Amino acid sequence: MISNEPTPNPPILEVMNIVKYFPIQKGLFKRTVGQIRAVDGVSLSLGKGETLGLVGESGCGKSTLARTIMGAYKPTSGEIHLRRENGGTTRIDQLNVKEMRRVRRNMQMIFQDPFSSLNPRLPVMEIIGEPLLVNKVAKGTDLEERVAELMKRVGLRPEYMRRYPHAFSGGQRQRIGIARALALNPQIIVADEAVSALDVSVQAQILNLLRELQDELHLSYLFIAHDLSVIEYICTHVAVMYLGKIVEVASRDELFSNPKHPYTEALLRAIPKLDPRKRGGHVALRGEVPDPAAPPPGCFFHTRCPYAKDICAEQRPELAPVSNDDDHQVACHFSEELNLQTG
Repeated sequence: MISNEPTPNPPILEVMNIVKYFPIQKGLFKRTVGQIRAVDGVSLSLGKGETLGLVGESGCGKSTLARTIMGAYKPTSGEIHLRRENGGTTRIDQLNVKEMRRVRRNMQMIFQDPFSSLNPRLPVMEIIGEPLLVNKVAKGTDLEERVAELMKRVGLRPEYMRRYPHAFSGGQRQRIGIARALALNPQIIVADEAVSALDVSVQAQILNLLRELQDELHLSYLFIAHDLSVIEYICTHVAVMYLGKIVEVASRDELFSNPKHPYTEALLRAIPKLDPRKRGGHVALRGEVPDPAAPPPGCFFHTRCPYAKDICAEQRPELAPVSNDDDHQVACHFSEELNLQTG
């Protein structure tokens, strides 16, 4: 379960061929009649101080993957490795509840809805201080001082710590959520649509705060979003997900300038353009997202792909380097032939 043999410059988090299926049950005896393939063989790695963006349509499995990494779901198969400060690694997927509680001090989560993720019956002091109290890090005066320090760090006034969540705006509530995530000095923060529920101007403030905290505390982010403009602003690397699978992985600059998968092209061309002379190039994808309980044969995207050929319906492409570039990988039979557009 735990290895103490360090490797040179290893990733801080490594997800290896993770699968998460949910059973479909029917009848009085809850007989399993099928499986929803929410996450279907995903492999990712996150480096120290890096922000990996995970992007895709709603229902593609992004949040399920995040919750599986955090231990809220037990994976159907696959491995999740977390590198410890001493250079060894821990297999998160094999930990029991007690062991996982210790590991979670290094991994925290920021949720999409800044209101429902906060207990409305607790003041901010208890919301932010709860992780410190539960993990026996601080109590009494030390706890109050630590909460005040965290509030100032995220741009909130410490004198508001006795107030309840309903007294704050959406952006302020998200700052409370960020302060709670920082309480135990984690190495990794998983942000699941952390700004999608906020106004655009407030989004920018929260994104700038996250970047400042990353520089100051050397944090690593797994940043989940469906808005590519947000991904472009904050992420260093991007993974594109479709129907439970990763279809393209690249550095931010490479992906936005040189997409190699037709689904990535569709996402990029759907970004709103401020310049009216650049509008009108977007063509909506045809058809509907396939049922994850009964995905199509071959490439999952071929039913909507404008470039699909016979082989796409017969053989499933594997994620492979583009032109021998290990940093840019794509799952498409024709990635080397297509001349895809970005706008």
